Amino acid sequence: MAVTLADIKKLREMTGAGMMDVKKALEEANGDFEVAKDLLRKRGQAIAAKRSDREASEGCVLAKAENGFGAIVAVKCETDFVAKNEDFVGMVKLILDAAMANKPANLEELRALKIGNFTVAEIVTERSGVTGEKMELSDYAFIAAPKVDAYNHLGNKLSSLVAASDANADQTTVHGVNMQVASMNPVALDAEHVAQEVKDRELSVAIEKTKQDEVNKAIEQALRKVGINPAHADSDDHIESNLSKGWLTEEDAQKAREIRANVPAEAEANINMKKVEMIAQGRLQKFLKESTLVEQQYIMSDSKELVKDVLKQNNVTIVDFKRITLNEE
Repeated sequence: MAVTLADIKKLREMTGAGMMDVKKALEEANGDFEVAKDLLRKRGQAIAAKRSDREASEGCVLAKAENGFGAIVAVKCETDFVAKNEDFVGMVKLILDAAMANKPANLEELRALKIGNFTVAEIVTERSGVTGEKMELSDYAFIAAPKVDAYNHLGNKLSSLVAASDANADQTTVHGVNMQVASMNPVALDAEHVAQEVKDRELSVAIEKTKQDEVNKAIEQALRKVGINPAHADSDDHIESNLSKGWLTEEDAQKAREIRANVPAEAEANINMKKVEMIAQGRLQKFLKESTLVEQQYIMSDSKELVKDVLKQNNVTIVDFKRITLNEE
């Protein structure tokens, strides 16, 4: 049976597969659309299986918001060339529209949604078969609130959502805060919303860093006491380097080695833990101030206002935000 251009176009619109792949599938299926669709699906699954161990670090992230609901969808692929392909971006838009229409509760529900005769997961698999690259629907986030704003950064690698408690909240302010979220990547809305495990981890890191600082101070004091510049002996490699340059004598180099070998244990044994914990708490508070949305300096203002001050001035209350990126941070 001869395959017509109209048949090829029809199946391509139904599946999103490439022209040559569609033509070949129709020819093998003798013009039977259902058989041809199965052939395309199986080829996509085979390619996806072969490439399951490949790294998919490129892709497309898109967000959309309307009528009090916003969603972000991220689909990964292997190369930037495919990520910028019109059909690939179109597929992501199609999945995003399905998420907006059906409001799935999680990523698995989104993967199981049907668009036409295929699930979202099958559509991604088929596109993988067309391009020959590994693809995966990697992330999904959503917000339901009286007012939701969506922001898509240039390049389709970063999107964010911000929700306000009032449907009539000032749009300029809400969108500006959304750009803040995209740019500054806050960990939470405010200190109260930071997960306890995050606080515990940051406090633990701060304690260890403070203890190491105290040890380093003891080493520096010991070096200065014997007349050695601490900058010339801050590591064993640096000691050897400065010895070869003549900046340290052999005697000073030996003293520095002994200090670096013996002082740390003594310093650790004599650390004032109350002092360490006080400094670590200060570092934790600094982290919370720099990393929570309302305490950050507002990037859209030249007067170094905090986000919370801008919100208060404009009578806006932000209740939630989401952010997804494929960029390394």
